[in-house]
Amino acid sequence: MLNFIYYPVSGIMWVWQWVFSHILPDSPGGSGVAWALSVIFLVFTLRAILYKPFVKQIRTTRQMQEIQPQLQAIRKKYAKDRVKMTEEMQKLQKEHGFNPLLGCLPMLAQIPVFIGLFHVLRSFNRMGTGFGQLGMTAAETRSTGNYFFSADQVQNFLDARLFGVPLSAAISQPKSEWVAFSADGVIDFTRAHIIYLVIPLVIVSSIATHMNSRASVARQGAAALENPQTAIMNKLALYVFPLGILVSGAFFPVAILLYWVSNNLWTYGQQHIVFNRIEKEDEAKKAAKQEKLKANAPKPGARPERAKKKAGPDASANGATNGASANGTAKESANGSTPNLTKGSSPAPDDSSTVTAKSNGSGAQNKAKQTATKQPAAKTPRPGQKPTGAGGRTGAAGSNTARRKKRR
Repeated sequence: MLNFIYYPVSGIMWVWQWVFSHILPDSPGGSGVAWALSVIFLVFTLRAILYKPFVKQIRTTRQMQEIQPQLQAIRKKYAKDRVKMTEEMQKLQKEHGFNPLLGCLPMLAQIPVFIGLFHVLRSFNRMGTGFGQLGMTAAETRSTGNYFFSADQVQNFLDARLFGVPLSAAISQPKSEWVAFSADGVIDFTRAHIIYLVIPLVIVSSIATHMNSRASVARQGAAALENPQTAIMNKLALYVFPLGILVSGAFFPVAILLYWVSNNLWTYGQQHIVFNRIEKEDEAKKAAKQEKLKANAPKPGARPERAKKKAGPDASANGATNGASANGTAKESANGSTPNLTKGSSPAPDDSSTVTAKSNGSGAQNKAKQTATKQPAAKTPRPGQKPTGAGGRTGAAGSNTARRKKRR
């Protein structure tokens, strides 16, 4: 059913066992070390393949911490509208290039490997009758291949010992299945030997799991720590998972415990390297940003340059024309000059105030406007009287002459 997982896992393990079997001596002790190293380097191979996804996971986690306040604001704003809340959260994640699946990929990828390795190790001894076991006899299980491993390699694995204990032995394993670990049926180990080897491995694996979780929690921001969901996950990672390994270690084979220990050691070292590299990159980006700001900032004592507004040629010409018209009008109004009028005609109204009101010139225009406003309006001449200008000297003299003649 899951052969697409079992065959790759057994294939990688087969390659490393072949390498170490040519380096180490061919003896039960030497072959046991070779098989143990094949399990350990199976873990290292997997983690090397998942290195880039792990880096993306770290960056995704840090990015999640940065946008956490904005997500909290969206949850608070759209607390009664779940659909709108989901849309806004997805929009925010898309703007920041955030992909939640990248944060789970390394963990999800290790689950099938763990399942495949557990099944392959159990398949070396198929005398069990539990789930996935075939209930074979000792002779049948020693003469049956195991995926990439031939029958001879299966016999070599069953005869191999690590500190006097078979690699697929477990504390909870029945003694009836121990017969397969010897070609002549003689058992050369006890359950106490298994306990002495398993307990230290379980303790080391549990402590390593706690230390990895502690290192991850220590690098979380204040906003992430205030999130209730993050706090729950941190407690699970810090205490529940390590305790679960400690309790369940008695039910797993020795090789699985080696897998856990080596996986935790790799994770601890990889986290240290990746986090330091990311922190250095962030510091370099901040330094570059500060240098750019310093380069654009004005020097001490220097005035900042401001862009001067330049008027176009049309605006300058119009301004000059309006100014000239306003000045001319102001001069005419100030001198009181009026057009010549013929006898018997009515004088035209004084247009100086109107012209001055339309002009939008400078202070001279306003002054002309005030002068024109103060000039008295022209009066209509009486019968027989000559027209006079509005406030002009000539008009005033003509009016006085007419009055004298009338008195005479």
